Amino acid sequence: STQQTACAKGSYTNETRQGECTPCAGGTYQDAEAQTACKPCEAGSYCAKGASAPLPCEKGSYSTATNLTAASQCTDASPGNFATTGSTQQTACAKGSYTNETRQGECTPCSGGTYQDAEAQTACKPCEAGGYCAVGAAAALPCEAGSYSTATNLTAASECTDASPGYFATTGST
Repeated sequence: STQQTACAKGSYTNETRQGECTPCAGGTYQDAEAQTACKPCEAGSYCAKGASAPLPCEKGSYSTATNLTAASQCTDASPGNFATTGSTQQTACAKGSYTNETRQGECTPCSGGTYQDAEAQTACKPCEAGGYCAVGAAAALPCEAGSYSTATNLTAASECTDASPGYFATTGST
């Protein structure tokens, strides 16, 4: 050679008189040229051998580790939880939503006529008699005064039954 060549991104050498650069080991990366060491991979990511940048854990998975070498090593989000791309932890589904599968990137809102009043759940509950539940409900809302219901699948106040002439119904009546 008539001149030295910088080690490419994803490789390094920490010795003099080298004829080639060493690829970064799996679980490490190097995002700059001419370096003498590789960096640990980042949490929420993985780094294959020779990586020049961390790759994020896929949607539905997460990791706190800094030495992963493949996407398959990221941890799947468990039912009742989700993980967005590059997550370092799973997140509980909010009230009014659920997921009953692993490896989900988002939670599903409860359908109309159901609700969920707790976080990290795998199903929604049927709405309550005397009430209604819109899409994504975290609680049953009571039928308005002057209306009632014995059904457990109502989605709006307008679906509650009006009290007949000569009768009355208080808020939330069945």
